[in-house]
Amino acid sequence: MPPVAEKLPALVAMSAEHWPLLFPEDVRRRLEQFAFFDPAGPVDRFDDPRVLDRLADVEVLVTGWGCPVVDHRFLESAPKLRAVLHAAGSVKGHLSREVWERGIAVSSAAAANAVPVAEFTLGAILLAGKGAFGLRERYRRDRTFQLGYIHSHVGNHGRTVGLIGASRIGRQVLDLLQPFGFRVQVYDPYAEDLGVPAVDLRTLLSTSDIVSVHAPLTMETHQMLGRSELALLRNGATLINTARGQLVDTEALTAELISGRITAVLDVTEPEPLPGDSPLFTLPNAFVTPHIAGSHGNELARLGLCVADELGRFVAGEPLRFGIGAADLDRAA
Repeated sequence: MPPVAEKLPALVAMSAEHWPLLFPEDVRRRLEQFAFFDPAGPVDRFDDPRVLDRLADVEVLVTGWGCPVVDHRFLESAPKLRAVLHAAGSVKGHLSREVWERGIAVSSAAAANAVPVAEFTLGAILLAGKGAFGLRERYRRDRTFQLGYIHSHVGNHGRTVGLIGASRIGRQVLDLLQPFGFRVQVYDPYAEDLGVPAVDLRTLLSTSDIVSVHAPLTMETHQMLGRSELALLRNGATLINTARGQLVDTEALTAELISGRITAVLDVTEPEPLPGDSPLFTLPNAFVTPHIAGSHGNELARLGLCVADELGRFVAGEPLRFGIGAADLDRAA
């Protein structure tokens, strides 16, 4: 990448607590090769008196969790803004459509955030196929087992895995599954040429041993797995949701789990967090985690690296690798 003749004026807008995790010192140095960042540091208010008189010169906005909404008021205060680079996933919550209407380039680290979600999903699929969740509960209950006993109902060889949604995460899960002996099928009305069978939703639910949800939350997909859809799942099937809790009817899912017919691995729920008296906390066939599949801890630096790379491309006049256009919003997470 050619050297930068002049660094661009930039502002960081996110919760201060996330800044050192997303941009540890080595990643920050990469950012600072391409841009001059306001010495005030990250701001979570655009009316912060520390930066008000500098907004007029800002050309790059680096955003993250806790970023205030970038609307017409901010855009009027920052007429030179040319790019918004988001060090997280979805940009829907903080960018108004006026950003695209003004021709401002937008990029997201969603692809980097997809990596740990896909890894988490792969682990859940392998453990589900092995019967690990149910057998662990049985071991906790009985406090003993018969050494050498063969559990004939478990195993991953030849299992059918159904992926709902060929999103970035869904595609990464598909890639991660390739070395294993699964039969994989996908439901996504917008995807093509995935290299595995594409089926309708009813077929996927009724013929998969393990179903993993990776669809974005849109008006079309809200509660796409309701009572009638969940009833199609095979007895003994496992439902994994690392996408959005609103994609699944929680009441209908809880009823299925209470019946003991299926198992669920839920990293997201609706509502989130669950109420303290939710049966999902105590049901032996519900494995619930507190929204941890996405980037946490040292995984956050991967998001910062993604933004640093995008900033380098932008100042070099190259296309953003993970650019987001206005047309992408309706089907994006």
